[in-house]
Amino acid sequence: MATFGTLSDRLTETFRNLRKKGQLTPADVDGTVREIRRALLDADVALPVVKEFTAAVRERALGDEVNRALNPAQQVVQIVNDELVGILGGQQRRLQFAKNPPTVIMLAGLQGSGKTTFAGKLAKMLEKDGHTPLLVACDLQRPNAVDQLQVVAERAGAAIYAPEPGNGVGDPVKVARDGVAYATRQQHDIVIIDTAGRLGVDAELMKQAADIRTATQPDEVLFVIDAMIGQDAVNTAKAFQDGVDFTGVVLSKLDGDARGGAALSVASVTGRPIIFASTGEGLDDVEPFYPDRMASRILDLGDILTLIEQAQQAFDEAEAMKVAEKLATETFTLEDFLEQMQQMKKMGSMKKMLGMLPGMGSMKQQLEDFDEREIDRTEAIIRSMTLVERRNPKILNGSRRLRIARGSGMTVTDVNQLVQRFDQAAKMMKTVARGGVPNIPGMGPVGGKPGASSKRGKQQKAKGSRSGNPAKRAAENAGIAAAAPATGSGFGLGGQKAPSEADLAELQKMLGRG
Repeated sequence: MATFGTLSDRLTETFRNLRKKGQLTPADVDGTVREIRRALLDADVALPVVKEFTAAVRERALGDEVNRALNPAQQVVQIVNDELVGILGGQQRRLQFAKNPPTVIMLAGLQGSGKTTFAGKLAKMLEKDGHTPLLVACDLQRPNAVDQLQVVAERAGAAIYAPEPGNGVGDPVKVARDGVAYATRQQHDIVIIDTAGRLGVDAELMKQAADIRTATQPDEVLFVIDAMIGQDAVNTAKAFQDGVDFTGVVLSKLDGDARGGAALSVASVTGRPIIFASTGEGLDDVEPFYPDRMASRILDLGDILTLIEQAQQAFDEAEAMKVAEKLATETFTLEDFLEQMQQMKKMGSMKKMLGMLPGMGSMKQQLEDFDEREIDRTEAIIRSMTLVERRNPKILNGSRRLRIARGSGMTVTDVNQLVQRFDQAAKMMKTVARGGVPNIPGMGPVGGKPGASSKRGKQQKAKGSRSGNPAKRAAENAGIAAAAPATGSGFGLGGQKAPSEADLAELQKMLGRG
């Protein structure tokens, strides 16, 4: 996530310097702790949190667990990871549902924190899980707030209760109470109450929020806080905790360029868990907050579990089996390729997905240069083909390619490159489907032919590549993992090695023009 970019860079550089040392002296530990303290303060983490965190890291780093470790530097990284998980809340906390529906969820926070958008995101997420949420418009103060919630509800496909026009008209406490009663009558099992905010904390805001809480007795009160407000996050969180109290925190705008201090402070200072992280403007850009996964992202250790979960949601298992069968029988076509790209798009941003891989922090420029519009351009070219052409690209002569180029707004060269790269990708996937190791263009020959019985081939299958070339090693390990039985590591991520620049370049080529 962009929010932790600077902090992640600083910590990664600190650990890189630490790994160059063999045995760690107290001076090495003190120097490392000093750099961590500076990085956290620069990231706007609250001073009490920084003091507690660095004290705990220093104590553990000077203890026996590091002195006795075979790799002391790696042990220090593990300690920092553990302590980060601790200040982020420790264990993940899910929403608590009422034994007798409806479950009432009240949203609170300052104006502009993202409450209304999050209300729609939460409703859509809960609907996917089989719930029937009702949005209740209790922000009757902010101009057009009711209209905005109605638009959000329509986009999310959720029901809404909005009896008052807002813009200063109506009693928000009465609307909240009546909204819960309406949900009970209409058999909605969840009520999401969108309350008013202010530009700053004041007595009127707190009284209204407290009155709504008293009137509805919510099962959850979620405090939505803008991750970009830095040090003010702590003061705002404390004010809401004293005035209204809340059961959980939602971090919004984690896709911004802030330094991330809010996330690393609010859970520790308030003692309330972060339950959700909102990562963009789209209604699907929200995810449950896992302290351990967030700590891994900050330390550039990757977030493979979230990546796998997103893939499982986007890809249909039956469809995947059908594609595998087509690959094995050499009937994989551009039409199938188009369907696979559309499923990948369901997972969201390619940059975001690639950023979840371990070690990608050192490849930020390559990620920034990755043009996601290539997928759309590739899709436009394929859609400009007839069904017959998609299923049999060999019939694409000069006149057909010219027509396709004009229809897609691209050039004949673009069409030629797509067909060429599809042929290369199809050959590579066929090799994998047969249990072989692919030859990836631009990376040199990888492994031997399927069924090769050389001693080196057997060693590679058993232990993985030992190539001194990073690009070649990554390609060989990916191929070996892909050819392994289904019980192996998903996505060929085996030892969680960072993909090389060549890997990214090749992925870019396969998805578009390169």
